[in-house]
Amino acid sequence: MLDIKFIRENKEIVQIGAKKKCIDFNVDELISVDDQRLEVLKQVEEMRTKQNEVSQKIPQVDDSEKQILLDEMRILKEELQIKEADLKEVTTQWQKLMVQVPNIPDMSVPEGSSDEDNQEIKVWGEKTSFDFDGKDHVQLMTELDLADFERGAKISGFRGYVLKNEGALLQWAILQYVQNKLVKKGYKPMIVPSLVKRETLIGTGYLPQGEEDLYKTQDGDYLGGTAEVATMFYHSGEILKKEDLPIKYVSYSPAFRREAGSHGKDTKGLVRVHEFHKVEQIILCEASHEESVKYHEELLANTEEIMQDLGIPYHVVINAGGDLGLGQVKKYDIEAWVPSENNYRETHSASYFHDFQTRRLGIKYKDGDKNRFAHSLNNTAIACPRILVPLIENYQQQDGSIKVPEVLVPYIGKEFIGKKSDENN
Repeated sequence: MLDIKFIRENKEIVQIGAKKKCIDFNVDELISVDDQRLEVLKQVEEMRTKQNEVSQKIPQVDDSEKQILLDEMRILKEELQIKEADLKEVTTQWQKLMVQVPNIPDMSVPEGSSDEDNQEIKVWGEKTSFDFDGKDHVQLMTELDLADFERGAKISGFRGYVLKNEGALLQWAILQYVQNKLVKKGYKPMIVPSLVKRETLIGTGYLPQGEEDLYKTQDGDYLGGTAEVATMFYHSGEILKKEDLPIKYVSYSPAFRREAGSHGKDTKGLVRVHEFHKVEQIILCEASHEESVKYHEELLANTEEIMQDLGIPYHVVINAGGDLGLGQVKKYDIEAWVPSENNYRETHSASYFHDFQTRRLGIKYKDGDKNRFAHSLNNTAIACPRILVPLIENYQQQDGSIKVPEVLVPYIGKEFIGKKSDENN
């Protein structure tokens, strides 16, 4: 959420930012409603002041004048109740508009309406090619009994899956390896709920924009699509110590997404599923653009190290304005090479928000005599089972087996999956 004072003083910049993000928002409408809110608020405060003055005067007058003041108080009370109802109504309207105001994208964010306009800024590793007929991950995992997609769909419906045998071990290995790596870098490990209240999603900026992609319970709660949501809400309403910043977390949770806008896309396999597992990097830092940029690059570097350790070719893109969420100032996507598609597919996203989330969540820190809203950042550390897609496809061997990345061998206990000579080891 942006500060209303900032919005009023920079309404053209805010409107340009909304346009760059391809978000339909009218700043003038918000300011008009805010004008109404301030006017009604002024009237309510004046009436309350008068009410207090009359209340203090009543004990000091004789009975005849007291009755006049009591009649005056009754009329004033009725008028105040009407004005307070007006204030409640206009404040609700104002609050609904305020949570729709998009954050202003960084100047380095390219123009564009979708991910097709994202710009490549780095490439690592050579695109894998084979001197044999390569297979996609669905065929490989089915033949090696690493996953069961038919029974998965029988259990949970469309996009259902079951990981089994070394397929399950691979996922556990990746999750453990990533967590261990980031803990050694000073990130505090957390396991957080995926069942969250509505205000957690409003606070982190996933609502109201992303309502259709969220699962909702019969009690009005939601299943979150990332550990970021619960981890950010962990410090909501708190005043942190400046000397404790930056606070860095590596958080795990199950995650759920309806994939409402992706009907017909990736209907087979593990790229786009409803239920998955994520390890997320989250940082809270001082309210400084320079600090945000520094830690944004750190988060990206952490993920690049993970991808390089896994030996998966990837590239990094900077997201165009139309591919940014409501609160993001800037975002990088890391996309892994998928041989069967002859294309890169997104596996990680690194974003910073300035104080957009923390202002909504009330996360501040003490800076001398002032309380300032902290800045927040996040980046996918790893998302499973999606990462299995490029891993398995890039590491497939001519005999149909899968070579295990060196960093995962200690967790799996073997160098190959499905290799006949390795099965007796």
